[in-house]
Parts: sequence; C-alpha cells; structure tokens
Amino acid sequence: MIRANGVKKAFGEKVVLHGIDAEFQSGQVNFIIGRSGSGKSVLTKCMVGLLEVDSGRVQYGDSVFSELNRRDREAVRREIGMLFQGGALFDSMTVLENVEFPLRMFSDMAEDERKERAMECLRRVELLGAEHLFPAEVSGGMQKRVALARAIVGKPKYLFCDEPNSGLDPQTAIIIDNLIKDLTQEYGTTTVVISHDMNSVIEIGDSIHFLHEGRVAWQGDRQGILDSGVSSLDQFVYASDLMKDIRNQLRRK
Repeated sequence: MIRANGVKKAFGEKVVLHGIDAEFQSGQVNFIIGRSGSGKSVLTKCMVGLLEVDSGRVQYGDSVFSELNRRDREAVRREIGMLFQGGALFDSMTVLENVEFPLRMFSDMAEDERKERAMECLRRVELLGAEHLFPAEVSGGMQKRVALARAIVGKPKYLFCDEPNSGLDPQTAIIIDNLIKDLTQEYGTTTVVISHDMNSVIEIGDSIHFLHEGRVAWQGDRQGILDSGVSSLDQFVYASDLMKDIRNQLRRK
C-alpha cells in the first residue's frame, strides 16, 4: 500500500498540490486521472522521491518515505518498477539486455540467473523470440511490452505506469491494459497508473483518484465514475463521444 497524507507542493508562488490525501491498495490497479496541469505528474514525482514534498508525507507500507534518509530511500526504490510513457528503452541494447538491465544494476544475481528471470518476464508479456532484436526492430506496442517486462523483472512491490497506452492503437492498448491488470493480480503489486485514457479506466481501474486544480476532487471505483455528480469529473469523463455513448446506453437500461 502507498499512502499520501496532506501532500503539498509549490514552485515559487504557484501551488500545484493543495494537501493531497490518497491511498493506493496492493493487488489493485489504482488510477490517477485529470486534465493536463491538474497535478498528476507532480504528485507521482513526490511519491517516488523525484520531488520533495513541501509538507505532508508519503508512506510505503509502514515506512514514511518522505522522511527517510538517502540510503533507506534507495532500499524502497529497489521495490519500485517504472513503466515510462515513452518506454525509455536503450536503443543500443537488445530486448533481452533492456529487460536484464535493472538486475545488472541493482541485484547480485549471476548471469545465468539474470537471463532466466528476464526470459521469464518476456514470456509473461508474450515476447519470446524477440529477445535478440533491438528496440528499433520491433513495433511500438512491442516496445511497451518490453518496457513492462523490464518494470517487473525485479519483482517489485510497487509499479508505476505513466500513460502506458500513449501512442498505441486501440487493440494494442487493450493488450497492455490486460497485461497490467493480470500482472498486478499475479504479483500482488500496488499499481499506480497515470492516464488520460478513459477506456483503460473503465476496463481495469479498481480505484480511481481524480485530480482537479491540485486537489482530489473525487475518489471511487469504475462503476461510480460514470455517474459521480461532480461537474469537473463529468466534463473530463464525457469529453469523448465513446464515453457519451456508454452513458446514454446505461441510461436507457
């Protein structure tokens, strides 16, 4: 579990986070959604320690992460997997080498053990046979799956996914969504997904936090989000014609 209590963050005179309270449960896909500029990225950076909170605290389990020293923070970070928006693969490394990279950096595994674990993760994302290719030789969807395999190779307790479906076609986006959901349940991770994609939210979101102007304007599940009664959330949810159609279908039932 990850918990944010009263997290505030400002840059000069501009206050971005106004005392965020949020809880992200283990074994669940927890979404943070909101318009651009709502504070999603800043909150996430505060949660993983890339930014220091001005006040409040961030907890991982019983550890108050925001109050730990550098060495103890590193121990927590080793339990975190990251799926970056652009994949952030190393162009000069093969698919297998990319997945192995965190193990080479942060574990004392022998070479054979590292390779076995990396191949298992590639199998889990259905990429066996692609291990000797380079990122430029595979599709965008395959690159996202490589990045996801790399994110889970260290068996993290916590998994952060930043816009995992950005730039993907709808069919590939569904594959990535299903993988995130299945891996969360399989490994019991606390998964936090930052996304604008309402299709993903409706399909796999167990818990959803909607940020508006640096505050949590609504929190609930994917059933409640369709009829929240919060005007700022309704405007966000029903911005697409697809979501309007879903709402109309539900109302006709």
